[in-house]
Amino acid sequence: MVLKFQYSTFKLECGTDEAGRGCLAGPVTAAAVILPTPFNNNVLNDSKQLSEKNRALLKPLIETQSISFGVQHVFESTIDEINILNASILAMHGSIAQLKKTPEFIIVDGNKFKPYKKIPFETIIKGDSKYLSIAAASVLAKTYRDAYMEKIHEEFPMYNWKQNKGYPTKEHRAAIREFGITKYHRKSFRLLPEQYNLDL
Repeated sequence: MVLKFQYSTFKLECGTDEAGRGCLAGPVTAAAVILPTPFNNNVLNDSKQLSEKNRALLKPLIETQSISFGVQHVFESTIDEINILNASILAMHGSIAQLKKTPEFIIVDGNKFKPYKKIPFETIIKGDSKYLSIAAASVLAKTYRDAYMEKIHEEFPMYNWKQNKGYPTKEHRAAIREFGITKYHRKSFRLLPEQYNLDL
């Protein structure tokens, strides 16, 4: 499917998306991107559909060719305090705040968002596979978050965050059973299926 360039008729339309919402450890990370007109890229797609190699190739291209971009982490303590949905929206707001130009319209991946500075917006389910700016934001959110997880992997290699990036894989859960939790784990999440029987 060919991704569309724009949803609205505004010139400065920003796409925003997050990565890491379903993880057991680490931040939720959002990015916002305003692309120039015209912008074409045959590889760019929803980051989940792309190989790690293609995401790595697209990251500098998006950063240099976009009119502006922003990336924001929201960390575990805030996720535990305000819940993952609110933390995801907070990360999106933070990434939009970093844009050098104020967007005239915001398109958001998913179906939940809160108004940002009275700028009109539209939520789009599976928007990262429909619109180029959301796809670009999904690539930046994923690559920045992955880099962060690889960095904290050095501190706690037994969880293999370098590979699982904090997602609830069997290996990650087995490590939680064996070693307990770290300061990077989300305490409000069900870290183990049997958690309600354990004293974590």
